[in-house]
Amino acid sequence: LLIVHTGDGKGKTTAAMGLAVRAWGDGLRVLILQFIKGGWQTGERHAIEVLARAEGRIELRPLGLGFTRKGEKPKEEHRRAAEAALKMAANELQSGRWDMVILDEVNYAVRFGLITEEELGALLERRPPEVHLVCTGRAACPLLLERADLITEMRGLRHPFAAGIKAQKGIEF
Repeated sequence: LLIVHTGDGKGKTTAAMGLAVRAWGDGLRVLILQFIKGGWQTGERHAIEVLARAEGRIELRPLGLGFTRKGEKPKEEHRRAAEAALKMAANELQSGRWDMVILDEVNYAVRFGLITEEELGALLERRPPEVHLVCTGRAACPLLLERADLITEMRGLRHPFAAGIKAQKGIEF
């Protein structure tokens, strides 16, 4: 299946990680490629590392450079990282090593112009039909929505950040 988790609400990556753990628990081999998140430690990264050490069959690779806000790192650096992540995704999809590949925050990479909708479309064309592909991030592009088998839109109704509450460990990261 081609699965898309999009929308302005919280939970897109969280849902994909839950799906990864479910697939791993059922014996599938799962690869998670993170397009924006950098090398900082998160709860999901720690959990996946523990599962990988225990039995293998699951891997998480943070390939991004972190936040893409103005002034943090030049856009060209983010673009190179996203293009390398897309190339890695294409190679891994073709490798026969994985039953499920998750492209975490790939929608942001398209939205922010780090990769193009056409480049993502080319990746979709080359995906073997037996490999589940999960794409997360706000504002999924029209091409991805058109081709998806399953789309879930997270809708934000209330978030503690709006009340001045900072991100909580175990909830947001």
